[in-house]
Amino acid sequence: MKKYLLLLLVSLTSSLLSVFLYSRLVDTRRVVWENDDGEVRYTSLVDKLFNARSTSAFQSSAPTNFIEAAEIATPSVVNIRALQESGSGIWGSSTLTGSSGSGVILSPDGYIVTNHHVVERSTDIKVTLADKREYKAKLIGSDPSTDITLLKIDEGNLPFIVFGNSDSVRIGEWVLAVGNPFNLESTVTAGIISAKGRNINILGGGASIESFIQTDAAVNPGNSGGALVNTVGELIGINTAIITESGSYEGYSFAVPSNLVQKVIRDLREFGQVQRAYLGVSIQELDSETAREIGLPNAEGVYINRVTTNGAAQDAGLKIGDVILGLNTAHVKSPSELQEYIGRFRPGDQVSLDYWRSGKKYRIRITLKDINNSIAATRVRGDELEDDLGIELRDLSGDEQRKMRIQGVMVTSVRRGSVIYNTNMQPGFVISSVNGNRVSSAAEAIEAIKNAYNSLVLDGYYEGEPDLYSYRFKKDE
Repeated sequence: MKKYLLLLLVSLTSSLLSVFLYSRLVDTRRVVWENDDGEVRYTSLVDKLFNARSTSAFQSSAPTNFIEAAEIATPSVVNIRALQESGSGIWGSSTLTGSSGSGVILSPDGYIVTNHHVVERSTDIKVTLADKREYKAKLIGSDPSTDITLLKIDEGNLPFIVFGNSDSVRIGEWVLAVGNPFNLESTVTAGIISAKGRNINILGGGASIESFIQTDAAVNPGNSGGALVNTVGELIGINTAIITESGSYEGYSFAVPSNLVQKVIRDLREFGQVQRAYLGVSIQELDSETAREIGLPNAEGVYINRVTTNGAAQDAGLKIGDVILGLNTAHVKSPSELQEYIGRFRPGDQVSLDYWRSGKKYRIRITLKDINNSIAATRVRGDELEDDLGIELRDLSGDEQRKMRIQGVMVTSVRRGSVIYNTNMQPGFVISSVNGNRVSSAAEAIEAIKNAYNSLVLDGYYEGEPDLYSYRFKKDE
């Protein structure tokens, strides 16, 4: 009997000991908790033993809410209709052609940003708000090199959008495109950031800046000039282009980054034209073979293949063969990124530049200049080409545009014996394009002519004559 009692006592003691040890070592509750930093911890030792990532931090994944962003952005996006008189109808009457697109209200007093190509050559621009109110818009300024135009309507207390930081957007981040595709007002589509710093060679001209944000949000004709916003409703880009073979959306759309847009519209509002800063170099992609030859660990950077005489880069000591690695705090991976970053500054601004030379990395300060190697902000006078080419230019008045039914730049004088004089061009000629790129202001024409390497073709018209004239010449003749 004693043996049985002893056995029972041992069994009972073992059971109690097991329960005690289990309660101490193993918590059967399979509960998790999340601290203020979003870190999730397992409270069960079983989970610790069978979950190899028990000490890892987990971020909770909540569904992205597009509703608030759409409600913020939609009231500030407008429909734009741009009309232009063209051709002649019966008994000499004119016909109206036009384009439509979108725009974004930037301030409560009526400043609106859109694409240059939406309103190009237009003499009558109408803006329809999201609440159906319609206004006639005034053109404040336009920049073909970034495809950005600033308009103004006479109204106050308007809904407007707040700029976001386009540098901070990340590939894979959700975005919304808001616009008026096919005249379907206030349309919202969603997608993600597919790439940044994308150059698709659509703007043309040596001074163009293409460093687009690429998304897969659906963008169609009529979306141009509309808003690309993040999930908190901030403007991070102006929708500008698509790549398509059918003419409609086929998967990718492109937007001008908001940080570049802000700089352009500030210039247009203050000066009527963009104050472009230049580094004073010609650049190209850095290939892997060249990177290996100069000792760089990868091919991320921009190779300098020419340095402009008396330009900003030459003043700072940069040379052919140097590789630009960074600008201020930004890492530069491609020519399009470098052009965008430089495009945010004005002549006279100083930047910090990182570059690679002879196996070492260096940092210097550079004072940027304009295309004339000046550091002062300037307004176009019209005589900038007089010394080199012998012509002076001015903008067409509104009456001249309506009467001649064209947009362009008036040649006001031609100096005897100059390169232009030898082409037989006469004062009164209206230049409508430079090397095939259309121009609508003296600033655009002067910049396009200066950026051309040598050969130039100036197309245009004389008042009262329907024929197109073309004048071809070389700068160094």
